[in-house]
Amino acid sequence: MLPEILLAGKQLEMSLQNNRTAELWSSFGPLIKTIPDRLDSFRYSLQEYPPHYFDQFNPTLPFIKWALVAVKNHTGIPDTSKKFTLPAGDYAVFHLTGNNTEIFQYIYFSWLPQSGFTLDNRPHFELLGANYKNGDPASEEDLYIPIKKK
Repeated sequence: MLPEILLAGKQLEMSLQNNRTAELWSSFGPLIKTIPDRLDSFRYSLQEYPPHYFDQFNPTLPFIKWALVAVKNHTGIPDTSKKFTLPAGDYAVFHLTGNNTEIFQYIYFSWLPQSGFTLDNRPHFELLGANYKNGDPASEEDLYIPIKKK
């Protein structure tokens, strides 16, 4: 079980078809140094999906994407950033090397149906550490998928 995590960052509404991830991170990157009491050097790329988002694939459905860093507390977060609390819960964690988008097909259509778990209605996120290099075949990140027992 992952404990509750206090975060701070920026958000944008987007869809898979209208992916604004680069815009989000380029606007948040310069602000990271202004956020006090950072917990570590990791960055969180987090998605908040509406309750029935995964019922039927539709690349035009909107969701909220966050660019975040973990903080010790929410005190002193500058007005240029928003506070976010990641709720505690169980997650399936998948380590990704490179830009292998097929991993999502595997997670949602192979692993999940056979796992004894179902998706939980909590944020999905990617934990980006020192080995994350956007677009590089040697890039590494961890995918966190919220789950609950069937």
